[in-house]
Amino acid sequence: MTGRVSAASRRGRRPGSPDTRAAILRAARALFAANGYAGTTIRAVAAAAGVDAALVHHYFGAKDDLFVAALELPVDPRVALAPAIEGGPDGAAERMLGVFLSVWDNPENRLPLLALVRGMFDPDGQRLLREGFLPAILQPVGVALGLERPEVRMPLLASQVLGLIVVRYVLEVEPVASLPADQVVAIYAPTLQHYLTGPLPTP
Repeated sequence: MTGRVSAASRRGRRPGSPDTRAAILRAARALFAANGYAGTTIRAVAAAAGVDAALVHHYFGAKDDLFVAALELPVDPRVALAPAIEGGPDGAAERMLGVFLSVWDNPENRLPLLALVRGMFDPDGQRLLREGFLPAILQPVGVALGLERPEVRMPLLASQVLGLIVVRYVLEVEPVASLPADQVVAIYAPTLQHYLTGPLPTP
């Protein structure tokens, strides 16, 4: 044990600590923003943070867990959407939109979510969304639902949901901003369901 610690010290590695966890998250955010999800590895994050890759796994688990932690979301979208996915593709849009609204309409979640959305308009934030959140978080939802061409359908769904976020929560445009959640679901869910299970143009 002593030999391993000494060797780690000579390599400039940091021992586990709250500061180490924060350093890993900083490194992960920077690399995910610069290289996208596919172009970022646990080893690269560990090297940038000055720790062993095993320590990154210890704190955060797999790469998708690290990515979600780096986003600093108030809820894990994979956990929140799990019940909506279990019901299968039929009615999935209504269930997913219900989850989405319950998260966004919670006052405790609003400020960190708004900060995340505003950050998406920066170049780094755009890349995190385009090359991180969509392939690592949203597209697997389509795969889990058994959708045909989820790589097409889930970005289409995201385009509608992001528009709803901007209009309802960022710009607070009426009457959308003050519509009850059940009315928002009734209005938007049919369009979202079409993106999920409706016919698509032939590629």
